[in-house]
Amino acid sequence: MRLPAAVRERVAAVHGGAGLSERLRLYDGWAACYEQVPGRRAGRMLRFPPLPGASDRRVPQDVAALEYRAPHLAAASLAFAFPAPPAEARLLDVACGTGVVARELHRRGFRCLHGVDGSAGMLERARSTGLYQELRQCVLGREPLPAPAEHYDAVTVVGALGEGQVPSAAVPELLRVTKAGGFLCLTTRSNPSNLRYKAELEAVLEELERQGAWQKVLAQEVERWEKATSEEESTQGTGYISGVVYVYRKCPVPPPEEG
Repeated sequence: MRLPAAVRERVAAVHGGAGLSERLRLYDGWAACYEQVPGRRAGRMLRFPPLPGASDRRVPQDVAALEYRAPHLAAASLAFAFPAPPAEARLLDVACGTGVVARELHRRGFRCLHGVDGSAGMLERARSTGLYQELRQCVLGREPLPAPAEHYDAVTVVGALGEGQVPSAAVPELLRVTKAGGFLCLTTRSNPSNLRYKAELEAVLEELERQGAWQKVLAQEVERWEKATSEEESTQGTGYISGVVYVYRKCPVPPPEEG
């Protein structure tokens, strides 16, 4: 099924070359329809056939139209890597949007969820889910995360690491707030307009691994990540773009050598 024009326009707008204030305004506007089926009362979700390996569940409208798999895949990957029952783990959902990732994490047993996002409109929707214990406004890349060092057992960034979004140079800030031994789950897209950013991001990830800051747990390429917004972005004419999920584990800082 062809991606609706309105959805294509919203996705293109927030991933375009607009300045920060304009992008935040666009996200504030998107929040109103991001999870609402057009023409139906707020709160009612659209049902569509489950993705392979996923249980049947109610899915937000624009997410359903895009067949956006990143929240499900990221939460599943993090839960698989997590060594203990996650109910007591403190997790930070960066660029949390309206809480789509939180729903997937909650289904997998994560209960202590904090979220940050640059858009006040998105945060208002996230607050209405009741899934977060704490929500703060923060534009990662322009300001530090509102948390002390080594505060979280896990950190997720799903959907925001991309061209025109969170800069790859902000990744060390994610590490700062993660506990030693904690996990970081990141995603990015592999469509043509994001390939330069993806290369820059992977250079940062590899350099941090070379420095011993973290260890790679997995890097999973996914072909049908979400529907493409144009033929140029489509992978080999499939109508979809591809993406990747990364999971890293933060290494403990070695004690200083004596003498």
